Amino acid sequence: MSKVLVINASYEPLNICSWRRAVILILKGKAEQIEHGSKPIGDDFLIPTVIRLRSYVKIPYKEINLSRRNLMHRDNYLCQYCGANRHDLTIDHIIPRSRGGADTWDNVVAACLSCNVKKGNRTPKEANMPLHVTPRRPANQVSFEISKHANGTEQCWQKYVIGA
Repeated sequence: MSKVLVINASYEPLNICSWRRAVILILKGKAEQIEHGSKPIGDDFLIPTVIRLRSYVKIPYKEINLSRRNLMHRDNYLCQYCGANRHDLTIDHIIPRSRGGADTWDNVVAACLSCNVKKGNRTPKEANMPLHVTPRRPANQVSFEISKHANGTEQCWQKYVIGA
């Protein structure tokens, strides 16, 4: 199913909704179609890919939960030590939990089983296993969610999202 990027009246991204929800918002006059795909609905209406709300909506800051799925998405399913692209990766603590390492975005990375075992109860420096990318907390909830959905059909979203 087609997904639609919803942007605020100020052109900042808010969320992603289904094309049906987007069409309802347009027909009720609550949003306007900014960009559309090539799939028609009826005779003269194309399925939207980006809609803009007509009135500004204030959205509070939302933390991104540290979960296995979100961590793997952040690391693109790549081992951060050897670069292996796998879907059966483990979670490795840069500072091991036995040494007081916490479950935080900047202390956990995706790692293949062999690299995780090789590193063991050491830091990457002690194990002489440098990280490919320094881990960090994702910038914001909307950009992170959009990056999960980004594929060929949602390339038009990129100009509305900073850091996606």
